[in-house]
Formats: sequence, structure tokens, C-alpha cells
Amino acid sequence: MPQTVAIVGRPNVGKSTLFNRLVRKRLALVHDQPGVTRDRREGEGRLYGLSFRVIDTAGFEDATDDSLEARMRAQTERALEAADLVLLLIDARAGVTPIDEVFARLLRARGRPVVLVANKCEGSRGEAGLLEAYSLGLGEPVALSAEHGLGLADLDEAVRSYLSADEDSDGDGDGDEVREADEEEDRTSAAARPEGPLHLAVVGRPNVGKSTLINRLLGEERLLTGPEAGITRDAIAVPWRYRGRELRLVDTAGLRRRARITERLEKISAADSLRALQFAQVVVLVVEAEASAPLEKQDLAIARQVVDEGRALVIALNKWDICADKAGARRALADRLARSLPQTRGVPVVTVSALRGEGLARLMDAVFAAYEVWNRRVPTASLNRWLAEVIAHHPPPAPAGRRIRLKYITQARTRPPTFAVSCSKPEALPASYLRYLENALREDFDLPGTPIRIHLKKSKSPFAPGT
Repeated sequence: MPQTVAIVGRPNVGKSTLFNRLVRKRLALVHDQPGVTRDRREGEGRLYGLSFRVIDTAGFEDATDDSLEARMRAQTERALEAADLVLLLIDARAGVTPIDEVFARLLRARGRPVVLVANKCEGSRGEAGLLEAYSLGLGEPVALSAEHGLGLADLDEAVRSYLSADEDSDGDGDGDEVREADEEEDRTSAAARPEGPLHLAVVGRPNVGKSTLINRLLGEERLLTGPEAGITRDAIAVPWRYRGRELRLVDTAGLRRRARITERLEKISAADSLRALQFAQVVVLVVEAEASAPLEKQDLAIARQVVDEGRALVIALNKWDICADKAGARRALADRLARSLPQTRGVPVVTVSALRGEGLARLMDAVFAAYEVWNRRVPTASLNRWLAEVIAHHPPPAPAGRRIRLKYITQARTRPPTFAVSCSKPEALPASYLRYLENALREDFDLPGTPIRIHLKKSKSPFAPGT
């Protein structure tokens, strides 16, 4: 197991900025507003020759009741229990605060190795706070600017005294740049690689039970939950193993209608959730069974986004245990899907109760089945026999008296199933006929629910020059 480093401190001292610097990607949301991070986020960190697991935590609050702040503190304390080394961040420009002192006493009592980091030390404004940090009794502070990448060599020296170096490292890991190119590479590989963990994102409107569902799947209170709407702000990825299969579960912030999103932080949070869809392979859309309309307008917008990204979709009808009219909820959902989302005909719908842990095995069976369909490949010979039959049953139209000819079909790729059709007049083939082909593909080759792509290619004339 890799060594673990937890980044802790009061709100708005730059923990998420340092986390992004260490993992060399913009994974954690960063905003001037205090308390943006609420759940603990994990990633693979690197400092020069050191590789380790790094945990970003919520800002420490001196609260022990049932409030949201107290539950955030409990998440931070779980991170401390798992850490081999703790980085305690303070804001050098603000100096040592009473909360910093409380946190320092807590860490001394736990006996965990601690490196004190005075962040925001760029310029002269942090000099007084850097000197004041000695009063916390945690040794010599490391002067750092996580935002500008200054002081990482000193941080590496301090961390190295507690963690062993990774002998396989190539030494390139100073984190002086956040590598956005890595994100594009990860996005491409997440959708294209046949091996590796299955990337499963859980999405939906606020307060439909997404985090509760993931906690039930994991069997632990890994994610922050509660009655308050909008607790989750950024996409949190958690590795998980189920029935011998490696998965990467991603919890996302609740998505509201774009017109209702006015605050900049919520816009960033929504963008992070949509980005999680791009990295996912299978997406579980959580909707409420007890709602007057189980699939509301925003649910449909999310589902269309999943289809547009070409991801496999599963719908989880949550809070089934408290649904009074179960038969009516099923009928309403089926009717809504048929009318408003015909491009995912046959999408699996699973009734669950995240709070009670009911229906989760059926949900995961549906996830694996959707993933298999998403990866399915149809032989070319079977496709062309099928094409001849569907054309004979319903020929393409004949604009201006000349029949459009569909000559050949092959599956160009999987994930999602994508087909290339050789056509004499691609621009003249109506969308209705493409839908006919798509529906026939679903029915005849058992491709329910998954997005299907059909690309038309103009066939070459046998009388064209050079043929």
C-alpha cells in the first residue's frame, strides 16, 4: 500500500490548491469562498522522487454536534486515522488563529508525524505569520506558496524525512505546472481502454440520495450525507472492489437547471459534475420514486447529456421504500422515457432504497450488463445480412425518383457501439430512416439502452475516374 499524506487545516488556507499541485491536475475545486471542500478527496501525489497517496480534507471546524460542520470534521478525523504523515497548513498572511492552535493540539495528542506548512508565503506579507507559526510547537514551518509552486523543494525535504523515496520514480514530479494535458489523456483512456477499473459515475438532482447510495455500496460512511440539499460540491472518486471487479465510483454534485445556477461556486461545481460524465463509462442517474414526476425536466437533461457523451446509462429509482403508488411510479417513468428519451430505448431501470440498502445487488447487475452492451461488437457478416433484410422490409426513400442505396455496414468501434454505413446519398437520407436503422439494430442485436452512433459515408461510384 502507498504511504498516505493528509492535508489538513482550517477553511480557506489553500489545502485544495496544494492537493492539486501535488497530484498535478485540477481535481479539487478551488474558490475564494471558505468551506468549498466538504468530503475528503484522494489522489496520487508526487514530489520529486516521492510517490504517495494524498488526501484533501474539509476545513477544520471546532464543532462536535450534529451540524454539517461537525460531520465535515468527522470526515477529516477519518483521514487523520488513515494518514502516515499530516501536513498542517496555516495561512501565513493571516497568522496563527485560535482554530490553528486547536488543530495543533489535536495533532500533538494523536501522535501522528506532522509537517507544519505556512502557505501563501509569496512576497513579504507572509513573513510575520511564518515566524508566528513556531508558536504552535510543531517544529520549523515550511514556507510555501501552493498557488505559485514556490517552496516545493523545502516541502520535499521535510516530507522525505518521514516517507521513503519511490525507487522507481523518474524524478520528474516537482508539480511546478498543473498538467491539463493529463486530464485529456485520462478522459480518452477512461472511455477507450478495455482493462482497468470500471468508471461508474452517480449523478442526479440535489438531495436525491447519490452520496447515501455510494456509502451503502461501499459499506461505510465514506461520503458526507445529511438532510441539507447540495452537500456534495465536487466530484469525489472512490476506488472499490465488487465481486472481484475493480471499480472507480464517482459521486457528483447535484445538477440543477442552468437558469437557476447563479453563484460562481455552483457553476464550477456543476462543471465538475459534467466533467465526471466525460470520464465515466457507466452512469447511474438517481431519481426519486416519490416525486410527482419521477423523471423531471432536469433529469431528462442529465440523461441526454449522458447519451451525448456516449456513456452507458442506468436509472436508479431511489426511495422506493416510501413510495406510496409503486405501480403508478413505474408507469409514469416508462411513459416519460418512451416520449422524451426514445434514443435510449430499453435503458435499465432499477428500484432501490439507498437508505435501507435495498436493491443494490440488482443495481450492480444492471451496471455490469449495461457495460457489456456498451462494449459489444457485432460481426460484419451478420451486419450486412441484417442490412439486406431491413432494406427489403422498409427500403430507403427515393428523392427525385432515384432510390438511395445503402451498400455496406460495419461496426467501426465500441464504447459506444458505432456503425459506418456506405450510402450513395448520405445528405439525402432522412433522420427518420436513421432512427429506423438504430431501433432495428437495438432489437435485432440486443443493444438495449446504450447510445448507438451511425455514420454515413458516401460510396464511390464505379464509374468515377481512377476506380
